[in-house]
Amino acid sequence: MINILWGVLIVIGIVYSFVTGNITTINNEIILSSKSALDMILEMLPILVLWMGLMKIAEESGLLKKLANLFYPILSKLFPSLPKGNPALGYIASNVAVNMMGLGSAATPFGLKAMEEMQKINPDKKCATEAMITFLVLNTSGITLIPTTVISLRLLNGSANLTEIVLPSIIATTIASIGGLTLDYLIRRKNR
Repeated sequence: MINILWGVLIVIGIVYSFVTGNITTINNEIILSSKSALDMILEMLPILVLWMGLMKIAEESGLLKKLANLFYPILSKLFPSLPKGNPALGYIASNVAVNMMGLGSAATPFGLKAMEEMQKINPDKKCATEAMITFLVLNTSGITLIPTTVISLRLLNGSANLTEIVLPSIIATTIASIGGLTLDYLIRRKNR
């Protein structure tokens, strides 16, 4: 759906540039924005690689497993349909931990593995379970303690105070998580 929306906006912009005689502006923007996007990717890549490497070390050392055990009391309440010891809980905990560090791209493999594990015990393979939906809500609205990617973007753009975004990020993501999980709980309760 979002692809259609973006496609329509791009077509409208191109048609408008033809009508107003500003086609050179569109051509220049295509070239300049492509270069800007590539520059940004090349500048951010080392930072993301560093953090993803640290998360891989944490996974290999067993730190993420310990974190999963720490989160288990909370996760067992959020995901009551998942049996104790299910590998999905470990992947969910790892996904949450990595997302708390603001590294959504590094959290993706954990999220995919969590969904894969939950799908194994799903009785209706064509329909998402309550646990899958709750995980999607948690993953989408997840609390971010250190918005690493945003701090990196601020660094690359010469921000005077890189970390002033931390407190607003914590507040916004906490409110989003509480709101999302509350709505998920109310809908699940209503559907029972």
